[in-house]
Amino acid sequence: MNKGIVIDTNVFISALRSKKGISYRLVMAIGSGLFDMNISVPLILEYESAAKRLIGETKLTSGDIDDIIDYICSVAKHWKIFYLWRPFLKDPKDDMVLELAVTAKSNFIATYNKKDFQGSENFGIKAVTPKEFLKKIGGI
Repeated sequence: MNKGIVIDTNVFISALRSKKGISYRLVMAIGSGLFDMNISVPLILEYESAAKRLIGETKLTSGDIDDIIDYICSVAKHWKIFYLWRPFLKDPKDDMVLELAVTAKSNFIATYNKKDFQGSENFGIKAVTPKEFLKKIGGI
């Protein structure tokens, strides 16, 4: 089984908001060898932008967020997107995630908005919750 994954921004932000949830467990497993995380420059910029909006709502500082982003960049597989199928999904930001998953040949997108990725199965990609993904790879 291909254990490559693209983590949607909503999962990443959920992990930053609370250490108690399954999103946090998934994000903490990045770099563990359980799966390959796939990223692109646009996705990392979206992570950073959304995370920086949490400043003041959580104990995270701008420096903490920079460190988390830097770590992800150091352990994830980097991909350049050379083609665009937009619009394929309803939200262009979701299209960006799907394009990355297709380019990286990921079998999964971890998201809390599975309905937003209806049609991704046409590319051999399944939208799953973080819990579903961790169960599939034996992470829980």
